[in-house]
Amino acid sequence: MTVRRVASVIRLKDGMEAEYRRLHADVWPEVLATLRRAHVSNYSIFLRDGLLFSYLEYTGDDYESDMQAIADDESTRRWWQLTDPCQDPVATAAQGEWWAPAEEVFHL
Repeated sequence: MTVRRVASVIRLKDGMEAEYRRLHADVWPEVLATLRRAHVSNYSIFLRDGLLFSYLEYTGDDYESDMQAIADDESTRRWWQLTDPCQDPVATAAQGEWWAPAEEVFHL
């Protein structure tokens, strides 16, 4: 099995840390199930100095299609309506990009 490691970053808006932590303390089961169906595992979000860093492992064979399936999922879209107001793209994000991809520079 091939594992694709994916990392990305986004800013946490000032004053939204408590809300963001509250939401992620109880992620909806249907959102988690959608991620698993899309071959996502070992998904983590870290916070430091207002920067959210996400890491996931992808084991499927069509990343773009699986990410689109996540985006098309109704429960996930409702979840994003709650989490998106907590976030701002980083200054270097591409036009229309939300979570900006991070480049892997080392892996053991």
